[in-house]
Amino acid sequence: ALKQEGYRISDWANNILGQPAFTAVNEETEVDLVIVTVEELGLKQGARRDQIYNRAKELGFELCPAEVGPQLRLQYKNQPNGEWILVAMEPITDSDGDPGVFYVGCDGSGLWLGGDWGRPGSFWGADCRWVFCLPRK
Repeated sequence: ALKQEGYRISDWANNILGQPAFTAVNEETEVDLVIVTVEELGLKQGARRDQIYNRAKELGFELCPAEVGPQLRLQYKNQPNGEWILVAMEPITDSDGDPGVFYVGCDGSGLWLGGDWGRPGSFWGADCRWVFCLPRK
């Protein structure tokens, strides 16, 4: 569906989509999402991925299922140029053994589904934007 819609897919994201650890539910499921910067989580100097996740969980946010990455890319058609959003998810290991998380982004070359470092020690600046799931009540 991503390719049919003309979205750009990074090599890493393409690799991950074919890994056994990437799964999708068989029926449509709605989730509520929230986008926050690392600074909005209270981590004003930036933080490691594990610190970001821990703080978000303290605030009541949840990690996203991995399929949120491709679905967000499909549904966020009017993403502003220059915006990049990381998907807070359990990292998936690619065929080279590198763990990563999805991102959706937009630049002069188009709308992207990509991937970035998912190691716990990877550091993200205060302005980096992450999408988390909100628990349903």
